Amino acid sequence: MGIEEKLMMARQLERLGVDVIEAGFPISSKGDFEAVKRIAAEIQECEIAGLARTKRDDIEQAYQAVRSAANPRIHVFVSTSNIHLMHQLKKTKEDVMRMAVESVRLAKSFTQSVEFSPMDATRSDRNYLCKVIESVIDAGATTVNIADTVGYSVPWEFASLIRHIRQNVKGSEDIVLSVHCHNDLGLATSNSLAALLEGARQVECTINGIGERAGNASLEEIAMSIRARQDLLQFETAIKTEQIYPTSRLLTKITGVNVQPNKAIVGRNAFSHESGIHQDGILKHRMTYEIITPESVGISKSSLVLGKHSGRHAFQERLTDLGFTLDEEQIQQAFQRFKILADKKSEIFDEDMEAIVAETVIRAADKYRLIGLTVVCGTAATPTATVSLEVSETPIKGSEFGDGPVDATFKAIKNLTKTKSKFLSYSVNSITGGTDAQGEVTVRLEENGNIVVGQGAHEDIIMASAMAYLNALNRLAYLEKNPVNTRARRQASWQ
Repeated sequence: MGIEEKLMMARQLERLGVDVIEAGFPISSKGDFEAVKRIAAEIQECEIAGLARTKRDDIEQAYQAVRSAANPRIHVFVSTSNIHLMHQLKKTKEDVMRMAVESVRLAKSFTQSVEFSPMDATRSDRNYLCKVIESVIDAGATTVNIADTVGYSVPWEFASLIRHIRQNVKGSEDIVLSVHCHNDLGLATSNSLAALLEGARQVECTINGIGERAGNASLEEIAMSIRARQDLLQFETAIKTEQIYPTSRLLTKITGVNVQPNKAIVGRNAFSHESGIHQDGILKHRMTYEIITPESVGISKSSLVLGKHSGRHAFQERLTDLGFTLDEEQIQQAFQRFKILADKKSEIFDEDMEAIVAETVIRAADKYRLIGLTVVCGTAATPTATVSLEVSETPIKGSEFGDGPVDATFKAIKNLTKTKSKFLSYSVNSITGGTDAQGEVTVRLEENGNIVVGQGAHEDIIMASAMAYLNALNRLAYLEKNPVNTRARRQASWQ
């Protein structure tokens, strides 16, 4: 995510009601530092955390990023498992213990809220793990986060570990015990809930379950499990569950990572009923086959139909319903795009609205801009694309042949931009049904070790393809100007 995208997501997380936003890893890049700093300055209702390794520079940079927050937190982590100590850190247990304690003390000198994570805790020696935890509590940690970094644990085993820590670590009753579960075996949510039953009171989770490898515990699954099973999970969260679906959709549009159709809570099929038996039950009583209602997670059931006769007020209301907070200039840009699309489509769906916001708002300052595109193709014609661009505000134009209209378009763009990126994937989806549906194109490019996702949505699939390609090229151009500290990011990628 770019800075503006992170800020937009943070506003929505605040609206969702999360307790803590871990906004980034400030030492990793200038862009990440600025993003965390902007979020800390603007978000008032959530605690803002910055991630740091057990290094003075990391901790000092994290504090500089979060210091303006209403409730700043520094989150320090280091590995404690034998396999990590031996093969990754190449440190002794004594070395790591000292690093952990010194880092927590330093963080505590900056802010009262300090979180410590023993990375790969579930594969660590329990006696050593407890000694480390007890030491960092003595040093001032207020939250200790038990990380199942590689998704190795199973629920009864993870519950046993949390219980063991509660029973054997002096001072554990005075801190918040947190859990951070990965989903490599599909057990992240189950492990997190099992930990709650043993005394954990913070769950580190993500929207749509995104994260390293198979992802992290899914916020929507945790929150709705607690809400649906109060008979067994007698806990409360501050999550406004009606904001879950808008938050999920916003993240999808920003990252280009689609949610699988059968994903729990937020998947396209989560509240769809195809079986005749299920349909019969639902028609008679919804609770026969729905344990939660779509409205409870914010899935729109509005009968308001948006089209070419709709005004700005109705347009703005729907944006609000979908969870977008835009300023006046952004609303005007999005409304103009809405009017153009409404002249071509009989009905504008929620997914169309999200695509409009993605195209007109969630974009960085672009180096490459599409001015015009003309494509000639057919059974008796060689596919030819003529493309007009602005490159750093300089207009250029060129034509290329290709194996098809998309190939010709991409070749023309590549020639005009003089870029050398490699295509990793290209996919096309219909945003809504019908012959007048918008097409959404997603491309993944790689150049100089940077991998980016670009998206474009348009009723003309060739235009959508060009827009997606240029969006990806603009992201690459941004990364060239703002290089990421890849090594630092990889060391934090468990998070």
